[in-house]
Amino acid sequence: MPARRTLDLADPLAHRALESLLQAEASLRRRLSADLRSEGLSTPGFSVLIVLVTAGGELQLRALRRRLGFSKPNATEVLSRLQARGFIERRRLSTDRRAAAVVLTSRGRDTVARLFPEHSGRVSSAFAALDDAEKRSLTSLCRKIAA
Repeated sequence: MPARRTLDLADPLAHRALESLLQAEASLRRRLSADLRSEGLSTPGFSVLIVLVTAGGELQLRALRRRLGFSKPNATEVLSRLQARGFIERRRLSTDRRAAAVVLTSRGRDTVARLFPEHSGRVSSAFAALDDAEKRSLTSLCRKIAA
């Protein structure tokens, strides 16, 4: 049996915070994705649909990627799945043929309208253990780490 080793952590609190953050993220994904999976949607895919709804149904691909923090390969994968399911369409911009727009279809809009109320309730339940000040603090800390 190999001998146990300890690792020299430069910042043990940072490692503990990372572990807690990853556990919380995994737990939230499990709780929030159940209703989406039955519709053939991933959490990132549903996020795309929500952003498109709030943007009026259409966004340039570059703007969508920036808003969601998607890499090009990740965006391509998520958008290809959404397009194959009929939730979105991709179109070239008439003003710049090199650029693309992502457009929400009626099926995508109807899906968000149907799923969002229950999803929103699940989000509220997932964060019910936190008071408003803690939610604001968590938001601020996550943005600070992401910057």
